[in-house]
Amino acid sequence: MNRLTNKIALVIGGVGGIGGAISHKFASEGAQVYATSRKGGETSQPGNTDGIRVIQADASEKADLQRVLEHIRSEQGQIDVLVVNAGLSEYAPLGDISEDHFDRTFGLNVRSLVFAAQGAVDLMQSGGTIVLIGSIAGDIGTKGYGVYGATKAAVRSFTRTWANELAPKGIRVNVVSPGPTDTAMMASASQQVREALSSMIPLGRMGRPEEVAAAALFLASEESSFTTGAELAVDGGMAQV
Repeated sequence: MNRLTNKIALVIGGVGGIGGAISHKFASEGAQVYATSRKGGETSQPGNTDGIRVIQADASEKADLQRVLEHIRSEQGQIDVLVVNAGLSEYAPLGDISEDHFDRTFGLNVRSLVFAAQGAVDLMQSGGTIVLIGSIAGDIGTKGYGVYGATKAAVRSFTRTWANELAPKGIRVNVVSPGPTDTAMMASASQQVREALSSMIPLGRMGRPEEVAAAALFLASEESSFTTGAELAVDGGMAQV
């Protein structure tokens, strides 16, 4: 199926891991994808040169986001789908939270979200969609990840507010909240940690990036045309049962 044919999609944090899976999924469904990455220069992503353009940008910097948006405006004139995936997760229990840790985590996980959405809406027409990547960490209290969890709770809150604000413009806003997902970052964890996480998931395993991408595709496409302000958990039931 080509559920995003002729659509212009911007994926903030769209190279590698969950973001990379989303970029590839959207491109395979017919979208022209612009994916931001902190690394490298502007280029086409290997293996999908016709469907994905990678633009170097620090998503926590408003000036970088504006540069990306102006680039898309000049080439395409509009954005149909925005996905904000850029995020940072670092261990820091209450006693170890530093100003730098707090500012970096909120800067990437929340600041990028706000200003990417603000800029993209100016390039969206009725029928546009925004898909935010949250986390079940926003709903549960994971020891040592209080700042990260707070940023993901903010993602959920913004989803509700923006769904209300943007509904008159015909723009839908939803959030995908993954549980533990088998990305390269997770691969660096010890086998003991991976097994402990899997044991907490009713389905008995961690998620795959492509499973999160499938949920993002559903919310980005017309298949979810009567869905806005919603949270779709992709967590194997970890925070649901």
